[in-house]
Amino acid sequence: MAIRIYIDQGHNPVNPNAGAEGNGLREQNIVYRIGQETAALLRQSGNYEVLLSRPTPETQLGTSNTTSLRARTEQANNWGADYFISLHTNASELSAATGSEAFVYALGGTAAALAESILNALQAATGLPRRGVFARPSLYVLKRTDMPAILLELGFITNARDARLMNESPELFARGIYEGIVAYTGLG
Repeated sequence: MAIRIYIDQGHNPVNPNAGAEGNGLREQNIVYRIGQETAALLRQSGNYEVLLSRPTPETQLGTSNTTSLRARTEQANNWGADYFISLHTNASELSAATGSEAFVYALGGTAAALAESILNALQAATGLPRRGVFARPSLYVLKRTDMPAILLELGFITNARDARLMNESPELFARGIYEGIVAYTGLG
């Protein structure tokens, strides 16, 4: 039986709940593309079913930040996802800040192990530093999901190199996420 993975391409195309901006790029556009490419890799393997929060670039979820986040978690819960992966780009006032990191509800569990696997594969695929896995139980998508959930900050949209890499080579990030999932689940 296929493993069900819900890929949440964080944020909406426009407010409410639009993403960060940096280096002339918009977070919601970058994570949309990376989510699409990740889903394609997972589906091609035949071992995974994938549901995307934003099947089209124009897909708008909710009418406020809260209802946008609720729509994502309810969709994943109602579908019966085995894993929830929310894709984001990071932002910092420090333009030198770089790398990928992950947030989970609590350290030491299934979600943290999956996050570690994905971060390792992202580093191998993109060359970006691995910043670590951190507990963030206050994040809505981590506390309201019925399955192990991770929120990935793929790179810094405010760092010129990270932003260029995410924008020009989304397939590297998709490959890293895919390889991390495969390494964790043992299903290629």
